[in-house]
Amino acid sequence: MANRYWVVSLPVQKSASTLWNSLQEQISKHSFDTPLYRFNIPNLRVGTLDSLLALSDDLFKSNTFIEGVSQKIRRQIEELERVSGLESNALTVDGVPIDSYLTRFVWDEAKYPTMSPLREIVDGIHTLVAKIEDDLKVRVAEYNNVRGQLNAINRKQSGSLAVRDLSNIVKPEDIITSEHLVILSNRAMRFQVPRSSKNLYEDNEYALYTVTLFGRVADNFRTSARERGFQIRDFEYSPEAQESRKQELEKLVQDQDSLRSSLLQWCYTSYGEVFSSWMHFCAVRIFAESILRYGLPPSFLACVLSPSTKGEKKVRSILEGLCDSTNSTYWKTEDEGGAMAGLGGDADTYPYVSFTINIA
Repeated sequence: MANRYWVVSLPVQKSASTLWNSLQEQISKHSFDTPLYRFNIPNLRVGTLDSLLALSDDLFKSNTFIEGVSQKIRRQIEELERVSGLESNALTVDGVPIDSYLTRFVWDEAKYPTMSPLREIVDGIHTLVAKIEDDLKVRVAEYNNVRGQLNAINRKQSGSLAVRDLSNIVKPEDIITSEHLVILSNRAMRFQVPRSSKNLYEDNEYALYTVTLFGRVADNFRTSARERGFQIRDFEYSPEAQESRKQELEKLVQDQDSLRSSLLQWCYTSYGEVFSSWMHFCAVRIFAESILRYGLPPSFLACVLSPSTKGEKKVRSILEGLCDSTNSTYWKTEDEGGAMAGLGGDADTYPYVSFTINIA
C-alpha cells in the first residue's frame, strides 16, 4: 500500500474519456510503475462564485485539521497494538482497505446529498471529525488514568525500599507486638531488644531490617535513627488490607485490559469514519478548486496517482503536457519564470489542480 497519493484534476478539452485514455497511455509509456485511478466525483452544487471563493479560503485549514485527526487516531492504534502485543491490522472503511477506498472512491449520497451546498457538506464533515477528536481525548484520558494508577502501584512494588510497598516482603511471622521496621545498616543501635534485628530484604541501595523495641522508647529510637541517616518504615500487618490491595490491583489490571480493548476497537471504527469523511472532503475540494481554476460549466477529469519519488518529475511533466499549453507557462514556478510564483499555503504552481494525501 502506498503512503502518499496525488489527487489531481485536468481540464477537459474534448471529452473526459479521450483525456483519460491519453493519460493512461502516457503514464504506461513513460512512468509504468505509477498507479493511476479515476477519482469519481458526482455533479455537486456549484453555488455562487463568491461562495466558492470563501470556501476555497477554508479548504486548506480544514484539510490540515482532518488529516491531523486521522493521524492521531492512527498513532493511537499503533501504540495500543504495540502494548497489546498484537500484529497490525489493516485499516479499513466498513471492511474496505483504506487504499482501496481512496482509489475506488464512491460518493455516499445518503450521507452527503449532492444537492446540499458545498459549505454545508464541508461544515458537516468538520463537525463530525471534531466530535470524534473530542471523544478520542475523553477515551484516551480514561485509559491513561487507569494505566497511571496501575503504574504507580507497580512502582511501589518494584521501586526502592525507601518507598515501595512492604506487604509483599514482610511475612506474618516477622511481626510481633510493638514491632517497628527500620531501614538501617548492620550497626547496632540503642533501645532495641538484643538479637531482635532481622534482615528481611536488600536492594542496590538499602537493606530492610526488623527491630523489636519497647514501646516507651519508640519515639526516641525514631529520632536517634534519623539523626544517624536511617529511614524509619512503620508497618502494621493487616491481612484484610493486603487482600484489599490485591483485589484493587486485579481490578485495575482488568479495567486496563478492558479499556485498552474497547479503545482499540473504537479507534478502528472511528479511523474509518474520519477517513471516509476526509475522502468526501477531498472530492469537494477538487471540485471547488477545479471550478475556480477552469471555470463553468464543470469540465475536468479527476484522478489519483501514487508516483515514486524518482518518478515525480516525469509524472508532473506528463500532467502538464495534457493541459492547455498556452496556460502552462503562467503556472510555472519562479525558477521556471512563471507568473504564479510565491503562492502560499497548499497552493500548487501547476497548470492543473493538485494536492497530496498522506495516509500514513
